[in-house]
Amino acid sequence: MKIRQLARIQDIPGDQWDSLLDSAYPFMRHDFLTALEDSGSVCAERGWEPAHLVVIDEAGQLQAALPLYRKMHSYGEYVFDFQWAQAWERSGREYYPKYLAAVPFSPVQGPRLLARCEQSRGMILEYLDQELDQAGVSGMHVLFNQGEEDDALQGAGWVRRLGCQFHWFNRGYAGFDDFLGACNSRKRKNFRKERLAVAEQGISFHWLAGRDLTPAVWDQFYPFYAATYLKRGQHPYLTPEFFQMLSVSMPEAIRLVFARHDGRNVAGAFFLADQRSLYGRYWGCLEEYDRLHFETCFYQGMERCITEGLERFDAGAQGEHKLIRGFEPVLTQSWHKLQEPLHDAVADFLLREREGVKKYQEESRDYLPYRQAE
Repeated sequence: MKIRQLARIQDIPGDQWDSLLDSAYPFMRHDFLTALEDSGSVCAERGWEPAHLVVIDEAGQLQAALPLYRKMHSYGEYVFDFQWAQAWERSGREYYPKYLAAVPFSPVQGPRLLARCEQSRGMILEYLDQELDQAGVSGMHVLFNQGEEDDALQGAGWVRRLGCQFHWFNRGYAGFDDFLGACNSRKRKNFRKERLAVAEQGISFHWLAGRDLTPAVWDQFYPFYAATYLKRGQHPYLTPEFFQMLSVSMPEAIRLVFARHDGRNVAGAFFLADQRSLYGRYWGCLEEYDRLHFETCFYQGMERCITEGLERFDAGAQGEHKLIRGFEPVLTQSWHKLQEPLHDAVADFLLREREGVKKYQEESRDYLPYRQAE
């Protein structure tokens, strides 16, 4: 078997790449990664230089793959290492470039190092070690992996970092009222009050998927998405072309909802889905309406899960306000290996941080709205 580094995801056939996936998890599909690159959302000019690793056997078949990027900054990752970068640079060294194995702009748990056997997985880890030994990068990072490669990473000297997100779980609810029935009376009243506040403003919601996702629809949605970044003085991570391309190659995975007022769209939210999960990714509005964010991004997604029989709703990173709306604290993880002596310092920090994150997860459960938490 031989290892290759690819400057484009298109340099490996899509059917071979997807054959390494054992689910419809959308973020690692060849079409998703292709849309990021072909749309110009991910490229060297934006600080995300594709450097994917693949292992090919003698028959020309793909045996392992890792979506890898040579990063020139730490934006769009959601596992924050800015302090590590500052410490390294204060010592007179350069933190960038670094290697990042992740799905750009998507803090969602899932498979990362895809491999049919331990030998092919080991070849990729050995290649990364060689890059680190030659000081080609300051470090290597695998973000939001599910755990299949944990033993291999730990055995190769990587260190684990924990994080905490908030996910909603559909426990067989027949409707939103069933979910409310699982909550204590005070919280039920708050949920109904929030939803009523949106309805009384005359706002309705319209869901689109599949063939409904025309270019005109994306032209309406993109200003909402871009506004979220522009309000903070940032450029949007994703280009308009990304959404257009994804709706052609993966229409079955996309869910889009618009909030409407007086016959016009005033907000929008973009979701992806697989067989068991809904992933809330991007939202935006051009005007301010009371409680509209909670309804569009949370309650509409919860109802969509119930309607489609999906088990879990991952509404994105961070957000303690999700707790009181029924989103439960869930541990996430990433793995890191850095140049010495930074690696030892980070390892010591992460040892203490992990205990703090676990304690935070447990204490967060006290704020959940469910009756059994009373």
